Amino acid sequence: MITLRRAEDRGSTRIDWLDSRHAFSFADYHDPRHMGVSALRVLNEDRVTPGAGFPAHGHRDMEIVSIVLEGAMAHRDNTGGGSTIRPGDVQLMHAGTGIMHSEFNASRSEPLHFLQIWIIPDLRGVEPGYQQRRFMNETDTRVTHRILDPDGRDDALRIHQDVVAWQSRVPAGETLSLSLASGRIGYLQVARGAITLDRHGLEAGDAAIIRDQTPELTALEGAEVILFDLPPA
Repeated sequence: MITLRRAEDRGSTRIDWLDSRHAFSFADYHDPRHMGVSALRVLNEDRVTPGAGFPAHGHRDMEIVSIVLEGAMAHRDNTGGGSTIRPGDVQLMHAGTGIMHSEFNASRSEPLHFLQIWIIPDLRGVEPGYQQRRFMNETDTRVTHRILDPDGRDDALRIHQDVVAWQSRVPAGETLSLSLASGRIGYLQVARGAITLDRHGLEAGDAAIIRDQTPELTALEGAEVILFDLPPA
């Protein structure tokens, strides 16, 4: 079964420097029908104006993933960590016992477009920290990388939850088979481009919840997608 979550149906937060779209209830947007899927609790698509961003704020007991689609994001935290995240990079932050961090558009002239994803951990009270790895280059057109894995398989970032995620780019006209183990739940986010999924058309910002099947997607134009393989709810 495939359940669609259309981009235009998401919640939103709009202020002078931020346009944020919420797949699930977040901040002032609350919808009891959309509180997350399995351990996937937040999936926000954020656009930040040049030079602006989120000042220092705290988190606890959450696995927070940042995937930059356009621009560059400057990260700082109170563990002494700091980095710039660009397209092709994935960052995973373990909030654990508590972490303070900030995220800003690193450019004074170009916008920032990124996905922020929160996953509920299966282990609380871990030591805070973060990992960052470059999985894709700008020239990659047909590629799939395992980006999250509880065991760190295939050089994925090691996450404190029974969740696996893949990031894929698919050229126009080509197909990609999605494989989920029996009883698992898939959440597919279209980051760029347009696809068909089991006869459903999806565009950038759209998502699909996949249960009890292993569908095939076809790119209608060059597409980038992220697939989460989630434990049963």
